[in-house]
Amino acid sequence: MITLIVFFALLFCGFPIFGAILAGAVVFMATNDLAVLYDSIPIQFYGALEINGLLAIPLFMLVGEIMNQGGLTQRLIAVAEVLVGRFKGGLAYANLITNAMAASILGSAVAQIGVMSKVMIPEMEKKGYDKAFSGAVTVSAGLLGPIIPPSMLMIIYGVVAVQPIAPLFIAGIVPGLLIVAVLAGVILLYGLFGSQLPEGSPTPLRDSWGTLAAGIAPGLIPAVVIVGIMSGAMTPTESGAVASLIALVLGFLYRELKLADLPGILRSVAVNTATITGLIAAASVFSWVLAFQGVPDQLVALIAGVTDSPVVFLLLVTLLMLVLGMFLESISVLIVVVPILMPVVTALGVDPIQFGVVCTIATVIGIVTPPVGPGLYIAMVQADMPMGPLFRATAPFLAAVLAVLIAICAFPALSTWLPALATAN
Repeated sequence: MITLIVFFALLFCGFPIFGAILAGAVVFMATNDLAVLYDSIPIQFYGALEINGLLAIPLFMLVGEIMNQGGLTQRLIAVAEVLVGRFKGGLAYANLITNAMAASILGSAVAQIGVMSKVMIPEMEKKGYDKAFSGAVTVSAGLLGPIIPPSMLMIIYGVVAVQPIAPLFIAGIVPGLLIVAVLAGVILLYGLFGSQLPEGSPTPLRDSWGTLAAGIAPGLIPAVVIVGIMSGAMTPTESGAVASLIALVLGFLYRELKLADLPGILRSVAVNTATITGLIAAASVFSWVLAFQGVPDQLVALIAGVTDSPVVFLLLVTLLMLVLGMFLESISVLIVVVPILMPVVTALGVDPIQFGVVCTIATVIGIVTPPVGPGLYIAMVQADMPMGPLFRATAPFLAAVLAVLIAICAFPALSTWLPALATAN
């Protein structure tokens, strides 16, 4: 309890999360007569970063930064409008499809919501869509970023849970497509029973071919990543390097990326990478201290006394992740909670790949859940509206995502079938 009090007190005082985690580890050692471990902290801190899989984090961050600066994201938006813009509520569907395509590139929900909010919310308002509805579609579709591969959260889960990253990437494909389907269903229901959605505006045929042709090259990036990993031709890290190179070449070819932009892009990637890897290292120290004291074993015994059902366990984890996600950033939740729960996963026979998908979706929902919800704040600024109306409009979309998450808890094949198929081939 003392450790938890210190941890949350430091967080509420504005202390950096990585510092709060380290302070919690030191307090735990001090209150449990583990001072002998102090000298080993630097070794554990450094050892947590000696993992090849961590190289994928800056590479996929680099892909996202180049995509945004190089105008590739805008071309994907134009392609989506050509494909579904002619239907009633077409721009809402285009918003969803663009997010699905961008998810294969950006890998981060906050980054994706930030990019798409700047473009889609003003455009939807201009075409007559309700402001809250526009924000809700953008926010909920942005959740696809960490689910459809590549995924920053999947990389981090793979590192802290000591699981291969390639199967985790593949495991996100089916759940991601299911979420796209249910979100499209919510948009359809809005059009049928809720506020009337504007009629679509088809793109003239002579312009459609040019737009589609311009979107082929940016569309190659997610194709290279997914096909390369599923075929075994590339590791996730190698696919990130190839995707970065393709994005860089296209950015220069389109003449929207300049050499002068590269220092700023690299600086942003470096700072964000340092933040994430610092969190991973601090959480590794904390998990190591807890394991030394036998806390994971105690947790296994406690949960075993409550339930021996993998489904009930996953539902309890979902509830825990949702609550923590309301207050903490999703990466922090994964880094702190997953290492502690992995012994329970093993004891109950839960597939680690299924567990990773459940944890990823559950934590990402917290990005758009009050009271913190950074995704909501981003959309609030772009839509210039308070949180209340935006969250009320977002609630039906979140309910649909939550329904998919419950289905994944109940039916492991939804997340494990495709990785098993890829491995068998």
